[in-house]
Amino acid sequence: MSITKIKKKIIFYIFILPQILKYKFLSTANIIIGKPTINQAVQCNGLGTIHFKNNVTLGIEISPLFYSSYIYIEARNPQSKVTIGENTFINNNCIIIAEGEGIDIASNCLIGINCEITDSDFHNLKTDMRLSTTGIQTKKVILEENVFVGSNVKILKGVTIGKNSVIANSSVVTKSIPPNVIAGGVPAKILKNL
Repeated sequence: MSITKIKKKIIFYIFILPQILKYKFLSTANIIIGKPTINQAVQCNGLGTIHFKNNVTLGIEISPLFYSSYIYIEARNPQSKVTIGENTFINNNCIIIAEGEGIDIASNCLIGINCEITDSDFHNLKTDMRLSTTGIQTKKVILEENVFVGSNVKILKGVTIGKNSVIANSSVVTKSIPPNVIAGGVPAKILKNL
């Protein structure tokens, strides 16, 4: 066995596997359907359903934050659902939280490092009720097929990103994006057609 192979095995058993097992132990998700390929630690929480379709990959070893972070996926309430479609890759340190209607990521999507996708405001916007979760706004989030989301992107409640579209690095997506475009900025706007 070569030195490189020995080094890889040592790294896996000392650094990667213990972290994967730790976050699996810390996970509290009630319903998980499917078995993604887990390269980075993943914590799945919530009372709802997290559904991984075929050939989903979580974590990329050759990307930043592989050893120092984890992926967090939560379907917070019993009716909440997170669905991740076939052949989708989710990079390191991503956060996906469904509190209401859910988050639906279709097939063949690529999601960069440090992305955050949420379907909720999580707190009431009225000042006298801000510490309460009563009356919060939630709306479903949909990423259609072949969407490519760059690193450090935030996708907020009620957004649909159309088929084949690309979201530029560090964008904040507050409104729906049509198919076959590149969008970017804060807030994200259409930059050009594909």
